[in-house]
Amino acid sequence: MRAVVWLVEGTWPACVDAVRVHAPHAREVVLLHVSGPEVPDVAHGAFAGLMGRGRAWEADPGDRLEALGDGSAAELLDAAAARLGRPCVREERSGRPEREVVAAAEGADLLVLARDGDRTRLGPHSLGPAARFIVDHAPCPVLLVWPGETPDLGTIPPPPHHR
Repeated sequence: MRAVVWLVEGTWPACVDAVRVHAPHAREVVLLHVSGPEVPDVAHGAFAGLMGRGRAWEADPGDRLEALGDGSAAELLDAAAARLGRPCVREERSGRPEREVVAAAEGADLLVLARDGDRTRLGPHSLGPAARFIVDHAPCPVLLVWPGETPDLGTIPPPPHHR
């Protein structure tokens, strides 16, 4: 069994714990982190708007933000590997997270990810756009975990009123 675990700040411990419990005998565990292009792209664009005002390309703040993101991803992967406590593959990707996760899951036997929406109640809003895309397009079975406590059944939205 090959299990891919999508690691996101704030929810990754629940995903690592889930793979330890639900796939303890997986022959390969891939810890996956995806860096989105949004923050560095905004900084690059803002800096490009200042060109002609005496700015040098070497001072582009987007480059610094990319480097900081790479360091943060490495730290997260290290922490996740330590928590997993067994040999694993660490994979870093960059791009649109939902598409990169789906691509990384190709050929996997299990994809583990956490809910990324409203975690205070049960229902469809507990999945944000990225997780919804991944669940809808994953090429393998998906284990969707609650980071933290699972909301009570009383949080299920009421059924729609029909006349």
